[in-house]
Amino acid sequence: MISFECDYNNGAHPKVLENLVRHNGAFPTPYGFDEFSERAKERIREAIGMPDAQIFFLTGGTQANATTIDSMLYQYEGVICVGSGHINVHEAGAVEFTEHKIITIPDTDGKMEAKVLSKYLDDFYHDGNRDHAVHPGLVYITFPTELGTLYTAKELDDIYQICQHYDIPLYIDGARLGYGLKAEGCDITLPYLARHCDVFYIGGTKIGALCGEAVVFTNRQAHKHFFSIQKQHGAVIAKGALIGLQFEALFTDNLYFHLSQHAIDMAMKMKALFQEKGYEFYVDSPTNQQFIVLPDAEAERLAQHVNFTHFGQTGKHHTICRFVTSWATTEEDINELKRLL
Repeated sequence: MISFECDYNNGAHPKVLENLVRHNGAFPTPYGFDEFSERAKERIREAIGMPDAQIFFLTGGTQANATTIDSMLYQYEGVICVGSGHINVHEAGAVEFTEHKIITIPDTDGKMEAKVLSKYLDDFYHDGNRDHAVHPGLVYITFPTELGTLYTAKELDDIYQICQHYDIPLYIDGARLGYGLKAEGCDITLPYLARHCDVFYIGGTKIGALCGEAVVFTNRQAHKHFFSIQKQHGAVIAKGALIGLQFEALFTDNLYFHLSQHAIDMAMKMKALFQEKGYEFYVDSPTNQQFIVLPDAEAERLAQHVNFTHFGQTGKHHTICRFVTSWATTEEDINELKRLL
C-alpha cells in the first residue's frame, strides 16, 4: 500500500540521521545549550538574514503554537485566527487550554484577508464596551494554509501593516513552511517572511526531521523568561541536542529547501494525474497538499490500496480527499497511483 496520508508518517532524511549518529558519542550540554544547537541557530539566522533573531527549538507544532502564543499574551487577551486555522480546528483546544480564547474571523480559501482583519479590529476599538471582552493580543496565520493555499507578498505585507498599526504581533505557523516557499508562483522568500512578522516557526517534523520545530522571534523580542515558559509547558527536553543536530543538518547545503522542492515536484505530478482523469478539486492548491473531490465509491475503492485522508463530505455522494506528498515521496509512488487511477 502506498501512502499519501500526510507528510509526517515517514522517518528522517538520511543526512539528518547521519548527523545524529555522527555525534551520538558526544556529551553535549543539556536543555538545548549545546554547540550543535548554537550552530543550527546561526545557520537559520544566516538563512533569514537577521543576525539578532532569537531562536528556540521545540519538539512539535502544537507544542510550539501553544507555548509561543501563551508567552505573548496577557491573561485577558486572545489570538485572532481564521475559522479554518490550524490552532482552531486541529489542536484539540491546546491554545484555549492555556486560557486564551481563539477569536475567529472568516477566511477566503483558508486565508485571512487584510480588510476582514482591519474591520474586526476597527469595530473592537470603537466598541465602548470592549473592556468587557477578550482583547485581541496576537494575530495568527499559517503559511501555507490548512487548504494548501498561499499568501502573496502583498497580502502578507497588508496584514502585517494592520498588525503594526494596532501594535499587535503577527505570528506565522510554518509547519509546512518549506513546501509553501518552494511552491510555484510563491513570491515570498524566507527573509521576506521573517521581516514581515514578529515570530514564526520553521517546521522540521514534516520536512525531513524525526521531530522538531524552530521558533524564531524576529521583529519583537521573546519573553525574557521564554525558557521558563517552555519548561512550564513541558516543552524543554533534556537532550536538546536531538533537535539542534537535526536543524544543523537541514540548514546545511540548503537541504531544507531541496527536500521541500522535491515534495512540490511530486505534488504537481500527482495533481496532473487527477486533472487528466477529470476529477474536481476542492481548492486549487500549489503546495504538497491536494484536495480532490471523489465519488464515495471511488474513494472507497482507492482506500483499499492508498492511504489518504477523508477531509469531509461535499454533497450526498462525494468525499473531499486529501492527498499529501512529502520529501520522502518517490516516483514509484506516483507511478503506482497513476496505475490505480
